[in-house]
Amino acid sequence: MQAELSYSSTRAEERTAAAVTRREWLFVLATALFVLAVTTLPYLYGYWSAPVDKRFMGVIYNVPDHMQYFSWFREFSYANLAANKLTPEPNKPIFFNLLWWGMARIGGVLGIGYAGMYQMLRWVATILYLLLIYRMLSRFFADRLHRITAFLLVLFGAGFGWVLIVMKYTVTGGELIWPLDVYVAEPNTFFSILGSPHFIAAALYMFVFDLVLRGQAQQQLRYAVYAGLFALFMGWQHAYDLLIVYGVLGAYTMLVWLRDRRLPLYLIWSCLIVGVLSVWPALYSVLLTSLDPLWKEVLKQFANAGVYTPPLYRLPILLGLPFLLALYTAIRQNPLQLQGVSNNDLFVRGWFWISFVLVYLPVDYQIHMLNGWQVPIAILATQGIFGYLAPALTQRRWMPQIFVHRPAIAVAAFVIGFSSLTNLYLFAWRFYDLSRHDYPYYLHRDEVAALRWLEAHAHSDDVILSSLELGQYVPAETGAHAFLAHWAQTVDFYGKSARVSRFFDGATPDVERLGIIAEYGVDFVFLGPAERSLGAAELQPPDFQEMYTIGEVKILKPVFPLER
Repeated sequence: MQAELSYSSTRAEERTAAAVTRREWLFVLATALFVLAVTTLPYLYGYWSAPVDKRFMGVIYNVPDHMQYFSWFREFSYANLAANKLTPEPNKPIFFNLLWWGMARIGGVLGIGYAGMYQMLRWVATILYLLLIYRMLSRFFADRLHRITAFLLVLFGAGFGWVLIVMKYTVTGGELIWPLDVYVAEPNTFFSILGSPHFIAAALYMFVFDLVLRGQAQQQLRYAVYAGLFALFMGWQHAYDLLIVYGVLGAYTMLVWLRDRRLPLYLIWSCLIVGVLSVWPALYSVLLTSLDPLWKEVLKQFANAGVYTPPLYRLPILLGLPFLLALYTAIRQNPLQLQGVSNNDLFVRGWFWISFVLVYLPVDYQIHMLNGWQVPIAILATQGIFGYLAPALTQRRWMPQIFVHRPAIAVAAFVIGFSSLTNLYLFAWRFYDLSRHDYPYYLHRDEVAALRWLEAHAHSDDVILSSLELGQYVPAETGAHAFLAHWAQTVDFYGKSARVSRFFDGATPDVERLGIIAEYGVDFVFLGPAERSLGAAELQPPDFQEMYTIGEVKILKPVFPLER
């Protein structure tokens, strides 16, 4: 196959990708360990500060989704396929996720539960991801300062959410407008490391790009095979990330075609190989959510979260100064001018611009397409810092002396620091949130003891009715079905939420309460502080038998004949 690049330019790209020194790798590793140590502090605080009657449950953000994953963890610890235990409807074990299957199996060998394996995921995924990012940046920047700047922007860059926080306490009367523009984790590496490490694990899909670019430079299709196999591996963990892989590779191939005015045969073959090898997890997900009635309903309920990519005019709030610099740089470089643009620069342009399409795909999980966009944003922002911003500032007489004498370093440091302000808030906010020592991050120790009793006495197909605060923990902690547990995984989530409120309302007639139990085949009722906060009446014989009592917590069993 005819080479698409001249020998000299190909060799130059190889040298750029291999120019990282041992000292730089030590810097990357030390930075990763430092960030991991810092982001471990809220977890330690959660454990160490817990009151004597409370137990920290090991998660500091987005408990419902994490307990969903931990339910899979439990299921995969003894089976290769998992049932949906976050809903009371009987269903077969037909769900598979490679990440949590692997976590469960490793945890079983090491004797470590979900909380410990969650921390292992945080550490391993973060180190691998940051090493991968720096390796990729070495392909795009020959200068060490540029690489480090882009690396730190990927790691610490965030949006203007801190402005919304300031507004909350000054001009909006205590109301946080557009909260998702502050708390969305996907495009925020630091926040993902802090509280959503599965997004960091998912972002390893970028290794596909590294392999394809390396294969293009050497004109060897074996790298496309490696890329396809790795995409297959990643697809079994997060099938929707394959949309990013296909979209970015497709955009790059199109740009190379337009630049060279001839078919880029190597890239076309690479895209075909990657697609054929990796499409199967996506096909499985489509079949799962199309043919199985229960999983079809689960997919429909993704809209319940109401979490979508912010409108275009609010993207700068979510993505911040790096995004504005990247956008300025991309426009300044004239996206319509392709002649003379290197493959590397063309790839970054394609990744950046196609992401505007990906993040607004008409699917309920579109916000996940933001995961990884911070990388091309950081690359373009770094090009803007050293190519446009720093040179322009050195010509201003009113600039501080530090900007005059060391303009590049000063400007880069300022952009990195300014872009980190929202993450400083998010980090501090975790301590404040945990200091409440309340649901959903803490349970009463009596509640935990009751869950342990259920784990020992409830069958895997039993249904446990409780408040949502407890229900989200039931599958992971007991292995039984929860009546109400998750905004998407619980079928008819809002209907079941209303039924739970009615059930624990002291004014609800007994006949209605028993009707709920009969309709869904409830085997146990969890009655504790969270349920009593709903106005729960004491459930009395002969309809309920008290099976377990500790402190303010009771486990009750319906004793009348149930229609199943």
